[in-house]
Amino acid sequence: MSLALSTLIYEWRRYMAAVVALAFAGLLVLSVTGLFMGIGESFNAPIERSPADIMVLGPTADALFGGGAGLPARIGPQMYMYPGVAQVEDLELNFAIWQNDPNGGAAGKKPKKVSSQQNGLTTYAIDNTPGSVTTPIDFGQDLRTALDEPYAIALDETALNQLGVKLGDKASLNGTSVTVRYVVHGYANVINPMVFMSRQTALLIGVAHQSNRTGPLMVKLYDPSQAATMRDKMNANANGQYRAWTRGDLAKANQKSLLNNNVIGIMLFGGLALGGLVGLVITWQTLRGAIFANIKEFASLRALGVPMGALRWVIMELAFWVGVAGLAFTAVMVWGLTVVAAAFGLPMAYPIEWVVAVVVMLMVVAIGSGFLSLGVLKKSQPADLLR
Repeated sequence: MSLALSTLIYEWRRYMAAVVALAFAGLLVLSVTGLFMGIGESFNAPIERSPADIMVLGPTADALFGGGAGLPARIGPQMYMYPGVAQVEDLELNFAIWQNDPNGGAAGKKPKKVSSQQNGLTTYAIDNTPGSVTTPIDFGQDLRTALDEPYAIALDETALNQLGVKLGDKASLNGTSVTVRYVVHGYANVINPMVFMSRQTALLIGVAHQSNRTGPLMVKLYDPSQAATMRDKMNANANGQYRAWTRGDLAKANQKSLLNNNVIGIMLFGGLALGGLVGLVITWQTLRGAIFANIKEFASLRALGVPMGALRWVIMELAFWVGVAGLAFTAVMVWGLTVVAAAFGLPMAYPIEWVVAVVVMLMVVAIGSGFLSLGVLKKSQPADLLR
């Protein structure tokens, strides 16, 4: 075991502040990133869990919610011209104004209205047939049966309190009375709660496409392993009318679109810079103080003939191990935060590129702190041992 590592282990209390500072710097960045990415994934959850292998969007769309996602209705039938296509349906995503009904099963509650512009409720219509490409794979027969009832809807468990209803309550969507007939799990959305309904109910309350244009197309293949090949064939014959995506490609594009949002991007990069700066200052001062507390030991090593270069290397290695300990502590804290967030229905997601960025940031901060602390060694004069 090296001198630096043994020093960190046996005198861990002196270095704990540096480890904690690094961990909280990493937690600051990853928590903000995880929150925004989790919100983005909550929008994509019904698509990620659908049997669809390919999504077909407009030719100018750069993500699911990017511009130009709609398509002319004639594109849908054209998809069956490709051998291997088993099922094609359009995605019925829309927004609606929600208001609970205090006299319809939620007695004593005040009506709670959600703005369709800023805090709108997202509607998702499914086809109530087994194996439908628009129905998430975790939706069982009991849910499909519940939604067969006209004006029946399903909500995620985390949206009940936010919308002021419970199972069996009545509410209104765009002024039309609906009933909460089922509660789903794993579709939390802290910005726009998602409501599920049958395509027939969507038509009845006016949130279904009723023109010559449709939403994105969900395509199911007989052989899902051919998704990439089929995507390439479709794009080669698109003639600028549409663009096909595999689900994996679309998920990455959605994530990139969210990160490219100006406000979110500023917050994430600002958090990365702030976390790095705070971590650097605290880690540097902690390391400097800990090294100064051991200055007589370093002076003894110099008296024994250990060169200054070797002592500097010990400091740098010590900073490296502080960084490793900080990363481990960060992992534990992020795991705990994710578990707590999940308990409250808050989804968290951590893009690998941001995890790598945080790892690099923490190691740079730790090693940079060690470099800034090298000046303390100038005070390790062997003559001081005689005092």
